[in-house]
Amino acid sequence: MTFEKLNVNKEIVKALTELEIIEPTQIQELTIPLIQQGQDVIGMSKTGSGKTASFGVPLLEKVIPNQGVQVLIIAPTRELAVQISNELKKFGKYMKIKVATIFGGVAIGPQMEALTKSEIVVGTPGRLLDHLQRTTLDLSKTKHVVLDEADKMVDMGFIEDINLILSNTPKNKQMILFGATISNEIERIKQQHMNDPKTAKAESRVQDDLLEQYYYNIESREKFSLLVHLLKKENIQRAIIFCSARTTVDIVARNLKNAGINAESIHGKITQNKRLEAIEQFNKGQQKILVASAVAARGLDIKDVTHVFNYDLPQDPQEYIHRIGRTARAGESGKAITLLCDRDFESFNAILGKYSVNVQLLPKEDFKKVRFEVGRRNDRSGPGRFGHSGNRSGGFSSAGSRPRSAHGGHGRSFKHRSDSASSHNQHADHNSRSKNWRDEVSDKDNNQFGFHRKDF
Repeated sequence: MTFEKLNVNKEIVKALTELEIIEPTQIQELTIPLIQQGQDVIGMSKTGSGKTASFGVPLLEKVIPNQGVQVLIIAPTRELAVQISNELKKFGKYMKIKVATIFGGVAIGPQMEALTKSEIVVGTPGRLLDHLQRTTLDLSKTKHVVLDEADKMVDMGFIEDINLILSNTPKNKQMILFGATISNEIERIKQQHMNDPKTAKAESRVQDDLLEQYYYNIESREKFSLLVHLLKKENIQRAIIFCSARTTVDIVARNLKNAGINAESIHGKITQNKRLEAIEQFNKGQQKILVASAVAARGLDIKDVTHVFNYDLPQDPQEYIHRIGRTARAGESGKAITLLCDRDFESFNAILGKYSVNVQLLPKEDFKKVRFEVGRRNDRSGPGRFGHSGNRSGGFSSAGSRPRSAHGGHGRSFKHRSDSASSHNQHADHNSRSKNWRDEVSDKDNNQFGFHRKDF
């Protein structure tokens, strides 16, 4: 199958060819014809399956230049919004179509100007609502709406925001929804806003013959030393180390640097520019090791990962599947290694109970013990268990100081939004929304690690 046989616009095919995208993926084969026909579509596919092109290619074909905002794409995070916009600009290189990228945490003025000139808008829910309130976003001519990573947006508490945004679009529009699962909230969106949608489901998991999965049983105080040992032992081209909490990401990344291993970190509280810079350096091969929270497991374009390390396990079994889906992609082999201690067994059993994964236990190895510091070097609160020293969280703020949106992602309306609340909501849409998001595990939960500053 080729894009020509899918009757894709020649200018788009030319741009795709230059990007060395010659043959459509399974999800693209399934969805492009449906979207071309004007059908409402629910797409379900694994990470790295090319879903941006699945909806981007046929929607670019439908846009008429200089006719207002015709396509609205809603994404859960800034990074994903930026990534989608960049991909659309590449696909539409030879078309006179403008794309506006809308997200919080940056000046709103340039976005206002971009909205007056663009036919396609890609944005996060919070900032889209800001523009709707300011009447700087006109959706009256919108003919196509895409909800990307819809299940993730539900988890993050965006469901009411999405409904409010959709209420400002014409009833007679094409709706396209992409996600890994169909929850009750997604089912309600389907019932309220979609017209007889067709479901396109591609292969959901990485092939066992390409992905090797292993785990170690290890004492919590030895986890970091084993990680350092494996990073030096394995033939790593690029590796992602996943942690379930932001504080753990920071602590592990800092200790790796102390151990002489260059690593960058990304999570919801790191500024957008630093996250994008870290991902860009990683994709270019300038950085080999990335320590990440769940924000990197969903949707983002992170290439050529040979190894995934689970420093701990998420509460949601599906998040494990998304994590290991960062490797063994595009026909390449990969390895996923999980470091299990007592507190991970419950999550591990939930994963094994829900998914048929081929994961093998590896025998404990001899390795050099490496110093692991939980607190910052300038923390004078003295040694103690994580979260029980003079500084409650080993040099990090406690869960109680975590910023939250004035609206918490629930039940907002234009009428009652104050200017101060609007300004507050311009910060990262995805890190202040919902206590249900797994990446936003509170610092209190990290007390279970049981690390001492003198531990190795």
